[in-house]
Amino acid sequence: MIDGKAVSISLFSGAFGLDLGMEQAGFHTVSVVEKDRDAAKTIALNRPYLQESAIPREIEKVSTQDLLEEGSRVLELERILRPGEVDLVTGGPPCQPFSTAGKRGSVMDPRGSLFMDFIRVVREVQPRFFVMENVRGLLSAPLRHRPINQRGENYPPLDVDEMSGAALKVVLSEMKELGYSIVYNLLETADYGVPQNRERVVFIGSRDGETVTFPFATHCSDGRNLPKWQTLRNALTDLIDSQPEFTAYSESRLKYLRLLKEGQNWRYLPEDLKKEAMGGAYNSGGGKVGFYRRLSWDKPSPTVTTSPYQKATDMCHPIELRPLSMRECARIQTFPDDWIFHGSVSSKYKQIGNAVPVLFAKEIGNYIYTLIQGNKPKGKEFVEQLSLFPL
Repeated sequence: MIDGKAVSISLFSGAFGLDLGMEQAGFHTVSVVEKDRDAAKTIALNRPYLQESAIPREIEKVSTQDLLEEGSRVLELERILRPGEVDLVTGGPPCQPFSTAGKRGSVMDPRGSLFMDFIRVVREVQPRFFVMENVRGLLSAPLRHRPINQRGENYPPLDVDEMSGAALKVVLSEMKELGYSIVYNLLETADYGVPQNRERVVFIGSRDGETVTFPFATHCSDGRNLPKWQTLRNALTDLIDSQPEFTAYSESRLKYLRLLKEGQNWRYLPEDLKKEAMGGAYNSGGGKVGFYRRLSWDKPSPTVTTSPYQKATDMCHPIELRPLSMRECARIQTFPDDWIFHGSVSSKYKQIGNAVPVLFAKEIGNYIYTLIQGNKPKGKEFVEQLSLFPL
């Protein structure tokens, strides 16, 4: 800590969701790196003291010295921050290669991705802890994807790089090369009070070998042992959104949405209209639960995406014939109502959908901040077998 402040550096900052949660837990972000112009402006508008670093820039072109010097100026130090003095480095390297929603053929080796710049900064800054967040798909992603029609009895067995989890092995290997103790787990954000079902993989690294796990859940699905998951109603009841910003549906979409009630999707359309509404997707595989979906008041929201008005990821308001507004999505992601998002409506949706829910980040941050203060926080007695993945 510097002058009583727990110092944090943010990489792949986006709209600042992860770091806002860390800030609420007690951390002080002193430098950010974000490529997207609108997201960088969002940070600068809300945190003017970060204006020097909150400019669009690519992490490949940012040196560790830049980050430490920027941090020194924010802290108003008479010297430059030294490696080892930063308490935390956070970030979520671009996750598209690992996403189960994308084309499986897009999987690539993390060693050739921006993930390695996250590793570079941690290696050079030597923070006491780091937190990296990513999508569930990272757990099962191969390094190379072999098409399904090229597998089976008439084809050679899968190479090691083509097997499920190969990308994760590389990620863990690179992290362990840093000399940090690493734990990771797949966490459900609804378990931490977020009114949304959103699974994310979280990695925590400890430089000094401290025993780290993850904070206990604060909520559960059935409400038996903990408060029940927060719902869409909980999230939006007192929201004042007098001029909602959203991307309106076309009349061709409204034709079908008008026939659906709260909590229903395309499967509830009249039989003679299902195929017409779905088009080519009617005969495709998968659950297709997001098509023509009207949300339910009394369940957590599904995962907020970067475009909640798209056909396959519909997030139609339970009562009104429109997608959730930008501000409603921000509420579900637990951003404060006074958080300003810069850019077009589509850009704001994208920033919000890509963010880490603020409340979820705060719970992780509380756990780490307690460790930094010299206390042993209560957490899970063990990390599920995920953390024992063989290298």
